[in-house]
Amino acid sequence: MGLKLAGVVAGILTGLGLACSMGQPVQTATPPRFQVRTVVSGLNRPWGLAFLPDGDLLVTERPGRLSRIPRTGGDPQPISGVPPVVAQGQGGLLDVVLHPQFEQNRWVYLSLAGGQPGQAGTQVVRGQLQGNQLVNVQTIVDMPLKTGSGQHFGSRLAFDAQGRLYVGTGDRGQPQRAQDVADHAGKVLRVNEDGSIPADNPMPPGGRPEVYAWGLRNIQGMAVHPQTGQIWVHEHGPRGGDEINIIQAGANYGWPLVSFGVEYSGEPVGQGLTHLPGITPPIWHWTPSIAPSGMAFYTGDVFPQWRGSLLVGALAGQHLARLELNGDQVVREERLLQGSVGRIRDVRQSPEGFIYLLTDSDNGQVLRLEPERP
Repeated sequence: MGLKLAGVVAGILTGLGLACSMGQPVQTATPPRFQVRTVVSGLNRPWGLAFLPDGDLLVTERPGRLSRIPRTGGDPQPISGVPPVVAQGQGGLLDVVLHPQFEQNRWVYLSLAGGQPGQAGTQVVRGQLQGNQLVNVQTIVDMPLKTGSGQHFGSRLAFDAQGRLYVGTGDRGQPQRAQDVADHAGKVLRVNEDGSIPADNPMPPGGRPEVYAWGLRNIQGMAVHPQTGQIWVHEHGPRGGDEINIIQAGANYGWPLVSFGVEYSGEPVGQGLTHLPGITPPIWHWTPSIAPSGMAFYTGDVFPQWRGSLLVGALAGQHLARLELNGDQVVREERLLQGSVGRIRDVRQSPEGFIYLLTDSDNGQVLRLEPERP
């Protein structure tokens, strides 16, 4: 089936009453008008999205399915060869990215909850895409300490310009693991394309060599800054304190020693501190929480007014946040699609400059934002 119209959105809705670390949301003048088109629906908890060179989409579904979706819409075509996943709680099949030289080597990278029910951890696998099959599947990152928790697997993936792979994980519902550099949980890991260790990793004393940064609660957004090449991530806080952080080698981002949020019980996190010496602070936070998921820098020409913005999906907030930047500072925030499409799980820019979204439900959708036609 072809693309079908889901709705027309006229302008941007600005969030109200949101306390942020660097300022308040502000609406700018003459926002572009756009419409939302449904590319495909009927997906079961879609989680990650990547664009193939021919324009087709690869989409993960959390229960364990990877599909190719034709660029013009139509029935998803299942990709065989995906390893089993532990689809418990927040776990399952998570992110998908292509190798930077995919057209030459055909490598597809997946993050997932692996192991077995009751003993699961975040893993990264890669396989070569041949037709609609993954072959030569290899596990290149495997969280050593596996538990029965269904919480906080992360996990987003991104390649830098040198071809090194960054892996964001969650604390697995055990906050102190985020401060243990001998553990994968609550970290940004950095490996080479085959899972080997880059020679210039920070190598924290007593830590695992793939640990690049730590003290992160549950990373569900990761993107490479188009000018600086730096890795930006966002993470879920508890009640409040969702953070955007710029990742630096060997940096500690503080969870659970500091937080702008509070525990779900209402008690303070740790000693109730927001800053400590030696802790790298976020550049932005959302309090109350929006439950961010998915993140992309917009560099396209389809929406020129948004060029240079950071786009972030919101699960609990059910909107798309557009953050205007001045260098590494957020100067204002706008909210699009507030309450109109549901929980947004992923945000991606297509090679043509359109904005694609995944909605998180058992009837999940791939949506595309397009300029409104006259």
